Amino acid sequence: MRGDRIDIHISEMDVEKSSLCNFVVNFLLEENYLLSAFELLHELLEDGRGDQAIRLQEFFSDPTQFPPDQISRFSSLRAAEPQNILDEKDSVEKKLAVSEYELRVAQEDILKLKDELLKKIDSKDKSNGPDLDVPAKNEPVNQPMKRSISCSDLGPLKDNERFDINCAVKEYLLLAGYRLTAMTFYEEVDDQNWDVWQNSAACVPNALRQYYYQYLSSTAEGAEEKIAMLREIGRLKHEKQSLLKTKEMSDAQIIKMKKSIDALKKDVKEKENLVKGLKKTSESQRKELNDCRAEITSLKMHIEGALSGKILLLTDSAQMRTSSPGKHNEETELFQKEIEMSKVKNSPNAEPTETIKVEEGNEGQVHDAEEPKVNETGSPGASPLADLVKEETQMTEKKASEDTISLSEKVLESPTSFGEFGFAWRSGFDILKNSGRSSPRTDSAIMKSDHLAPELCPEKLGLGTIHILSNALPKIVPYVLINHREELLPLIMCAIERHPDSATRDSLTHTLFNLIKRPDEQQRRIIMDACVTLAKNVGELRTETELLPQCWEQVNHMYEERRMLVAQSCGELAELVRPEIRDSLILSIVQQLIEDSATVVREAAAHNLALLLPLFPNTEKYFKVEELMFQLVGDPSGTVVETTIKELVPALINWGNNLDHVLQVTLSHLLGSAQRCPPLSGVEGSIELHLRVLGERDRWNVDVMLHLLAELLPCVHHNVVETCPFPEVSHSTGILFAPALLELFARGEEEWPAFEWLHSECFPSLIRLASLLSPKEDDLRNHITRFLLAVGRQFGESYLTHIMLPVFLVAVGDDADLKYFPFQTQLNIIGSRPQTETFRRIATMCVLPLLLAGVLGHPSKHEYLTEYLRNRLIQSSEQDDLLEKLDIIHAVRFLCTFEEHHSMIFNILWDMVVSSDEHLKITAANLWKLIVPYIDAKVASIHVVPALVTLGSEPNLNVKYASIDAFGAVAQHFKNDMIVDKIRIQMDAFLEEGSYEASIAVVRALGMSVPYTTDTLRNYLLSKIFELTASSLPSSDVLQRRERANAFCESIRALDATDLPASSVKDFLVPAIQNLLKDSDALDPAHKEALEIILKERSSAVVDPISKVMGGPMGLASSVSSFFGDGLLGRKEGGDGGAPPPETIEPHKPISQPPVEDTRLRRIFTDILRSKVKNHDETNAT
Repeated sequence: MRGDRIDIHISEMDVEKSSLCNFVVNFLLEENYLLSAFELLHELLEDGRGDQAIRLQEFFSDPTQFPPDQISRFSSLRAAEPQNILDEKDSVEKKLAVSEYELRVAQEDILKLKDELLKKIDSKDKSNGPDLDVPAKNEPVNQPMKRSISCSDLGPLKDNERFDINCAVKEYLLLAGYRLTAMTFYEEVDDQNWDVWQNSAACVPNALRQYYYQYLSSTAEGAEEKIAMLREIGRLKHEKQSLLKTKEMSDAQIIKMKKSIDALKKDVKEKENLVKGLKKTSESQRKELNDCRAEITSLKMHIEGALSGKILLLTDSAQMRTSSPGKHNEETELFQKEIEMSKVKNSPNAEPTETIKVEEGNEGQVHDAEEPKVNETGSPGASPLADLVKEETQMTEKKASEDTISLSEKVLESPTSFGEFGFAWRSGFDILKNSGRSSPRTDSAIMKSDHLAPELCPEKLGLGTIHILSNALPKIVPYVLINHREELLPLIMCAIERHPDSATRDSLTHTLFNLIKRPDEQQRRIIMDACVTLAKNVGELRTETELLPQCWEQVNHMYEERRMLVAQSCGELAELVRPEIRDSLILSIVQQLIEDSATVVREAAAHNLALLLPLFPNTEKYFKVEELMFQLVGDPSGTVVETTIKELVPALINWGNNLDHVLQVTLSHLLGSAQRCPPLSGVEGSIELHLRVLGERDRWNVDVMLHLLAELLPCVHHNVVETCPFPEVSHSTGILFAPALLELFARGEEEWPAFEWLHSECFPSLIRLASLLSPKEDDLRNHITRFLLAVGRQFGESYLTHIMLPVFLVAVGDDADLKYFPFQTQLNIIGSRPQTETFRRIATMCVLPLLLAGVLGHPSKHEYLTEYLRNRLIQSSEQDDLLEKLDIIHAVRFLCTFEEHHSMIFNILWDMVVSSDEHLKITAANLWKLIVPYIDAKVASIHVVPALVTLGSEPNLNVKYASIDAFGAVAQHFKNDMIVDKIRIQMDAFLEEGSYEASIAVVRALGMSVPYTTDTLRNYLLSKIFELTASSLPSSDVLQRRERANAFCESIRALDATDLPASSVKDFLVPAIQNLLKDSDALDPAHKEALEIILKERSSAVVDPISKVMGGPMGLASSVSSFFGDGLLGRKEGGDGGAPPPETIEPHKPISQPPVEDTRLRRIFTDILRSKVKNHDETNAT
């Protein structure tokens, strides 16, 4: 029930908002605030409240209010640059107005908050009144509005009423979030001061809603609604009280929980303290245990040395045993007593120690014994050492001769075996000698046994050394310098290899991989070499269970160097594990590393995956690996892509032997990356509908796929040669793709799929890709061209002539000889010919550049290219279709990007320059203009400028004007003094003719080059503008006057944005502006305002002496910036290179560009509405 009431309350609030919005709409339309209503319509639609904007939509779509022909006329107007500048100015002014308006709103909010605070202080006792903000429950809120009462029924609004309602509407628009509408409403109502709302009865918080509820309460239905509202308020208050009680109970429970948590925390602290104490105790016990172990080790050495001495004595007296057995037994007992006395001496105060328990077995290993039992008197119990000596004595007596022989042999061999663990034996003997309780006989026995001790039990001594080393290494490593820690690797490897405990080995292996925090390349190489050596020594099982898990724990480590170590282990340790582990566990680790965020880790993963592939037992995981390979090829990092293409791709092809599938997927990715991009335009039937706008990521994908395709080309060639079904023909002719072989292939009797792939799938896919690229995608088109050139070099001239060339000739709509193709392939190639005018234009624009540069650009086709290009240009010049001409010209422009074709193009253009055909000369001028960016100053002075001078001397005006535009391009790209002088001389020749069209063309051509050219040419242009503005045109020709004024204004504004000398400003710029302002009727309003500002600033700069000292006009930057924006301040000369960036005079306050969403249609509507408001005001005034 509670949820239902909340839903009802929400729905009623929506109805209330709708009613208030309808009231505001009616008020704005009735008061003729059309601009505010228009902005409110846009904001309602953007807010998703289209149901409340129905009346506004019907009003603004009414043809009687807004004639369609007027709207279409405004929509068809071409956006001129002055208009754009005015729009930018308006947008800046609007943003300034918004900021000022928000400041005023904030000030008003502060005043309102102060008033509300005072009211709350004065009326604390009256705070129990009914809440007027809650709507009725059962009846719809807008039911009383059925009475059709409008503002006109109550008579005209008084000034104070209009002011109060305007303030209430403004307040509602601000609270509802319609700030743009509020700003427009504020500007539209300009006859009232809105900054302060007088403290009257109408000035209440949330005024529009208060008026609404007051109106509801004035009717019978409103009274019922108010009663129901009060009841609902009572229920809500009761529910609020119950919720408060529930909150109090929950707060009490929270307090109890906090107390219990505090108690638990205390317990945890006590337990932590207990744990710390236990840890300290365990550490002390561990130290004692280590001391005991050391003592045990010394006793072991003592006993083993004593036994060896005893055996040696027995060997020396072997022949005397039979004659004096009693004496031998006495010596044995005496020796036993001496050993016991030395033991008691070494362990004073009868402290508990560990005894040695010797178990007879195959290997005779010594284990740690239990603690000895202590009797009530405190003396240790009988040691088993006497029994051990007796057993050894009996065994010696039974096999005296055998022992003698074996001991003699060991004595002879002992010098060679003593070494690795001899220091441990000798240290044990030193302990015995320093004990002070040994007899002379024992000393002699020890001395005789020095050379025999290492041979008796080296495995036991080595094991003890390994234990000591394993315990010491984790403590030593942290105190060794990082650059020297690799010197510990032999010790760590030895301990890992020989230690019997797996837990200790895991700890040491962890130390091995964490030896250096962030190992560099050399340190990683040292660690990995150690791992490989260790893996070879321990075998496959221990490598899989101990070495690899410790390494792969680093796969999610925070440092990328450690993750690179994991990648290296996947490639180098794979051959040392079982084959079934390689393509399962190791491959999954590599897959995880491929998705790593660090570029170096992904590069290492690609490199080591290439090392891993030859070790796979089979090709079951081929498609998974291929998917990983394409994922790496599409990586955003160039180093990862390069490593993948150079190392992983060849490894994948050699391992999987599935080149056809790789090529198929490559073409699929290549086309898919371009096809999923949006079209350049949505106009049905246009060329732009078939072209695509490539994003950065899609452009990168196409680029890397073309790179991959180029790298796969040698593999394709090798596959074609290996699968040739006619080897005898190629061997007999010496040429692989000779015409005789191609004729056999054209019969269709033998299949050759590897050969057919190029002209059946690869070339058509590249043609489709090129047909999707806009003319601006020169880089991608360059990559395709280079691939085609590589195909020509790889497969030879015969293949280029008989296979490649026909495919591309048909693709651009020309005829070709297809006799070297099978019949079905001929049909497919013929079907690729463009059929409609749109596709023919696309073929000329997109495919023809590939034919010229990629197929005919091969050195063997130089003559064919020259003839073909000349015929194409002659045919295009004879056609009337201007778009077709431009497409061919742009195709030739792309060919100019390859410097090796410049001489050929220059020869063709000179032939066109000296021809008698007017169209050929115009085409030549346009081509000279397009080729300028791809040549240097020397070539321009030798070829371009003389050709343009020749064209400029033609009597034909069209040819002359085309050459003027080309001269502008030359002036824009070159600052060489000789070239500039030639341009000035030629421009003087054009201007001396006195032709109106020539003067306009010269001013426009040089005006485009103003930001990039030299000061000499700028001053020249300024002087010519001054001379031209001094002469006036006939007053009857208004169009020519306007065209000339626009050209002059654009050039003057471009010159004003540069550094002009004060003399040029005084002598040319200011007088030229004054001359233009005299003919104000010919000036566009935007140009006129700009010229007035420039004149004001430049005039003051010339007169002001401070400006003269500073060397330039001081106020220029601020005036130009305030009116045009920072982006139009022009450019400074920065060298002979390309266009430098625009100079920003006021960096402290950049002016942002207007948003893209501000469409021309909205501005047209605004202009219409303003004109209607103006007409309405004039009608009211009359």
